[in-house]
Amino acid sequence: MNASNTPRVAIVTGAGSGIGKAVAQALLGDGWLVVLAGRRAEPLQAVAQASGAGARALAVPTDVTDPAAVTALFDRAVAAFGRVDLLFNNAGISGPPKLLEDLTPQDWRGVVDVNLTGMFLCLQAAFRVMKAQTPRGGRIINNGSISATTPRPNSIAYTATKHAVTGLTKAASLDGRKYDIAVGQIDIGNAATDMTRRMAAGILQANGQTAVEPVMDVANVGRSIVYMASLPLDANVMFHTVMATQMPFAGRG
Repeated sequence: MNASNTPRVAIVTGAGSGIGKAVAQALLGDGWLVVLAGRRAEPLQAVAQASGAGARALAVPTDVTDPAAVTALFDRAVAAFGRVDLLFNNAGISGPPKLLEDLTPQDWRGVVDVNLTGMFLCLQAAFRVMKAQTPRGGRIINNGSISATTPRPNSIAYTATKHAVTGLTKAASLDGRKYDIAVGQIDIGNAATDMTRRMAAGILQANGQTAVEPVMDVANVGRSIVYMASLPLDANVMFHTVMATQMPFAGRG
């Protein structure tokens, strides 16, 4: 709990695996009440049970591309815990690694629906709850990616959505001021998850070569979110980058 011993309530989307799982674990370890959201119930329940947090962890299966499901997620959080202090807006997909000219409209829409529309729907629902609750306000942290700055080859849909997330973050940060809602973004590079495990044999670089890239412990992301969420609402980390130190990012290509 925080210094005033008031329960702090977080929603983490994409909480069943990878970065979302690590962040949910870190927040639970820091005393938060955490609503774990994701498409599949079984991984969410597994994360909740493994945490040992008991009733402080609540699994709510949610499709973030469905407006009704997103509304139901936030309603469930408020019904269970009374309020929402933090949204880690994390759910996302990478999409198929295809040549730009081979990407189908369905491929494109699938990535945009989750990574951009889904993130907007969750952000909008958070605004509606946070501006109406007492005490008013809260914090939203969007998961960008270092691809919000620098793309990889054959990733146009993912890269476009992550660039768009930066615009979403900036606009929501501005629009949230009047409601005491702080909005920021975390950009993550090569955290060790199932998604990066497929890179173990090497990944295509901008110069056309394939190379193995260093990775970092995904727990570093959890620690970063705990820090960002620990600030009072009159302070905001608007952009935070955490990455494997020796990965090719600065000077990529």
